[in-house]
Amino acid sequence: MKSYKDLEIYQISYDLAVKLHKMSLTLPKYELYEEGSQIRRSSKGITSCIVEGYGRRKYKADFVKFLIYAHASCDETILHLNFINDTHKLDHEEFNYFHKAYNGLGGKINRFVKYVESEWK
Repeated sequence: MKSYKDLEIYQISYDLAVKLHKMSLTLPKYELYEEGSQIRRSSKGITSCIVEGYGRRKYKADFVKFLIYAHASCDETILHLNFINDTHKLDHEEFNYFHKAYNGLGGKINRFVKYVESEWK
């Protein structure tokens, strides 16, 4: 592994953050700076924490800590997605896509945390 860009969780989180950013800009104008801003920050926070943790990979405990922060940001993104869906009724397919994708990403981050805790040198 040469870079954080080689991590599958980075690639998935980056791709999802870009797609979610674009989706959030279709919300009503009054939500762009409320729930829209919150979901953009939490989704990008996942990727940011993965990158920062990787930068600290020499210190296993720091790496794990930032991966846990990434997982927490993933859960937060799912919460904001649910809020948006319940208050604005997203397109059913779009909601299901993001919900399933972020749940899957959370599982991958969790498995990667376990790998780093047990196998990382």
